[in-house]
Amino acid sequence: MHTQSVKLYSPGFGEARTYLAAGAFILGNLIFPRLCHAFEGGGPTWLPIYFFTLVGAYKYGWRTGLLTALLSPLINAGLFGMPAVHSLPAILLKSVLLAGIAGFVAARTQRANLLTLAVVVLGYQSLGTLGEWILKGDLFLAAQDFRIGIPGMILQIVGGWLAIRYIPLQRD
Repeated sequence: MHTQSVKLYSPGFGEARTYLAAGAFILGNLIFPRLCHAFEGGGPTWLPIYFFTLVGAYKYGWRTGLLTALLSPLINAGLFGMPAVHSLPAILLKSVLLAGIAGFVAARTQRANLLTLAVVVLGYQSLGTLGEWILKGDLFLAAQDFRIGIPGMILQIVGGWLAIRYIPLQRD
């Protein structure tokens, strides 16, 4: 497996680039879900609300990821009604888990490869499914991402790796 050393950042809450990066990733999380929801079942299949949270948290650290994770679903729900308000707690839980796990793995490994991104995606989805099961009381509903969203998880792993590796997000 090819391991790519990439430039990763971890700006603090006092730095403008945290908010600029989060703003860019939130914008991505507004546009990409709209594209996916244009197709029947596009949201549950492609899990688009998580894509830029993954890229942001991995490339710019947990702070940027956390801002993206919290604001993307809330802004989407407010502007477009998607995700539905009843789905927000589970989506926010998974988004925050994703930001934390991605930021931690990136800081720890300082590498982006398919294996580390698979660990991140399976980690947040597994823990998120357990949390969603507790929230909803229904394992079948909680496991929806594992039943329907496998293409989205694969997109997060492969597409996330490509974005982290090839998209220049900052000049050094």
